[in-house]
Amino acid sequence: MIIAGVDEAGRGPLAGPVVAAAVILCEGGIAGLDDSKKLSASRRARLEAEILARCTVGIGMADVEEIDRINILQATLLAMARAVDALGVVPDHVMVDGNRLPRWDYAAEAVVDGDALHPCISAASIIAKEHRDRIMIAADAIYPGYGWARNKGYGAAAHMEALKRLGPTPLHRRSFAPVRQAELGVAG
Repeated sequence: MIIAGVDEAGRGPLAGPVVAAAVILCEGGIAGLDDSKKLSASRRARLEAEILARCTVGIGMADVEEIDRINILQATLLAMARAVDALGVVPDHVMVDGNRLPRWDYAAEAVVDGDALHPCISAASIIAKEHRDRIMIAADAIYPGYGWARNKGYGAAAHMEALKRLGPTPLHRRSFAPVRQAELGVAG
């Protein structure tokens, strides 16, 4: 049976896309998998390289315009559907971290805390986080001053201060209240 694990990164930040990954683990699995938030950056990087080299991986994203147009939950589900479609293999079953499933034709189940319970979801968590982190590190070079290389677009103090001082960039989610307030010049 071909089982794919799916997880996302980037639901909460004020800037950047939401990224989802789908992973079908290789035979024998990958040692040391866990929720990406519980792993050090160096460990995540090593695991990402091994997952990409040995497993079947699909990545899907929803950009800022999609997030603002359809809301973050729907954009997350869209990114997840895109990730599974990008696998290039039709899974027999899909396990999704969380409590919601995209609308699709796959046999699937939502698993709360799945990234800590199922290795295929843990692998997807690692791939999604590493992929999104690279996007935000690159964006930091294009839009300096927001600290995205460190905060990845989350509402850290340095990011909030820069948002008030510099205003929003094209990568900011205008449907999120702090960005909308900054755009209107209202201190949040």
